Amino acid sequence: MAEKVNSILKEVLEKVNPPEEDTKEINSFLGDFIKKFEAKMKKSKIKAEIFVGGSFAKKTMIKKGDYDIDIFVRFDKKEKNGKGKKKNREERKYKDKYKNENENENISEITEKVLKGIAEFSKVHGSRDYFKIVPAGKNFFVEVIPVLRIRNPKEAENITDLSYFHVNYIKKKAKSKKMLEDIRLAKAFCYANKCYGAESYVNGLSGYGIELLVYHYKGFLNFLKAVSKMKEKEVIDTEKHYKNRYEVLMNLNSAKLGSPIILVDPTYKQRNALAALSEKIFENFKSACKSFLKSPSTRAFETKKTDIGRIKENARKKKLEFVHIELETDKQEGDVAGSKLIKFYKHLESEVSKLFIVKNSGFDYFGNKEARCFFVVKSKKEIIRTGPETYDKENVSLFKKRHKRTFIKSSKIYAREKVEMGIKQFIYDWAKKGQEKMSDMHITEIRIIG
Repeated sequence: MAEKVNSILKEVLEKVNPPEEDTKEINSFLGDFIKKFEAKMKKSKIKAEIFVGGSFAKKTMIKKGDYDIDIFVRFDKKEKNGKGKKKNREERKYKDKYKNENENENISEITEKVLKGIAEFSKVHGSRDYFKIVPAGKNFFVEVIPVLRIRNPKEAENITDLSYFHVNYIKKKAKSKKMLEDIRLAKAFCYANKCYGAESYVNGLSGYGIELLVYHYKGFLNFLKAVSKMKEKEVIDTEKHYKNRYEVLMNLNSAKLGSPIILVDPTYKQRNALAALSEKIFENFKSACKSFLKSPSTRAFETKKTDIGRIKENARKKKLEFVHIELETDKQEGDVAGSKLIKFYKHLESEVSKLFIVKNSGFDYFGNKEARCFFVVKSKKEIIRTGPETYDKENVSLFKKRHKRTFIKSSKIYAREKVEMGIKQFIYDWAKKGQEKMSDMHITEIRIIG
């Protein structure tokens, strides 16, 4: 069995390891770009440093579509209103110079000014704007991310300010070839099983979270075995920042304790590195771990596409209704569009549930401004509408005019209402009546495509 698993993992690594020519091409581009960027910063008297981050810098990058390369521009943190520790004269002069020129100028605006004339880019809006460069004819894109140079994670004003600490921690801990390979295997496994990504439209494991887990459990297979056996909320504190589980739960922000795994960030003990992980994605991932351990196969590392044809046919055999829908948003493609689309999908599912029992549903986001979702449902046949209290004679009268089959229970009037429409008609009617709600949620169109 062990021999078979090793053979499978070796085969997978050959597929997911970036070819040497790819890394050479990326390094060549980065060398030229950073040289130009630093020269322009020096000419503009901007005091900041550049470092390459993300999985490329940590050597944990896998081959999955276009490579995503992160470049961070670290700016000295400004002193506000003369407060803060005194720095050396040169650093104070730099800060004051920018402060006096433009009180509102932020590090994103400064980064944008430097980028102009160096490369073609698009601005990505977020809690702090960053910039995307897509070199022509290349199989990678670069994101230039402005961050603050901080000495302590507590000073972070944005999650990206912690990236420098994350990169250095993984580079320090995951040194061996075997550990780096195991991390790549874990990322490939999570990606194939749709569990990779902390974005709101995924709610999975971040790349950094995966790296920490594989390091903590000392390898890929140990990581899968540990996940497959998890029963209750798991607390992981690799660097033992806390004495026990209770202390972890008491000290971390309660809003960040909803995930099924609490992973104390080794670089910042107040942070749960897996706060985005949802119960549903975790259960799916846990099931995938069990399946692989029981019956190892390279198929476990192959991206699974939603087989709409099979889902539709299964629904027909079970005499259930099926609808396939395409959604479109006017928000910026990427994390912003994805989060809006999945939020609307969840709202729509809640609306569908009022008249139908949802037997199966799914959501797929493609990275642009569109997503697709499906529902397999069974009609409730009849629903109960709640009316006013019986003492409210005027509204009781109006309720009776709207509903024929009424009854009274516990001093309140109710109505039985037959569900006579199918799921497709429901979606069509809802979209027609719900234009205002769609607009509020930044959804521009709902199309029934199957």
